[in-house]
Amino acid sequence: MVIRNEQVAGHEFLRDMAGDPYYPAHLVERGRAVLRALCERIEFERPSVLPELYALTHAATEEFNRLGEAMEDAGSEIETVAREAIGADLAFVAAAYGFAGADREELVAPRDW
Repeated sequence: MVIRNEQVAGHEFLRDMAGDPYYPAHLVERGRAVLRALCERIEFERPSVLPELYALTHAATEEFNRLGEAMEDAGSEIETVAREAIGADLAFVAAAYGFAGADREELVAPRDW
């Protein structure tokens, strides 16, 4: 599925992690894929209220939990820079799809990183 939201389609997800040797490139790309898939789900399911959006971001956060395990296996982790990058991108996605008032902590509520 092609992301139709032009603002999102042109956004470089996880920019602060890309190119940093601490984060394995293939795992950063996997994180970007999680965020793109979230956008595709939002465009397909069209949540109209925050609880519907949060259900989608929580599913993405669970994927990031699994990504965190892979990062640890690779000698890295989802630490401060990564947490902030992921959180900022989730907030960006929420705002881009009309949910500028989304609570940043609730977007990632099931996180274990």
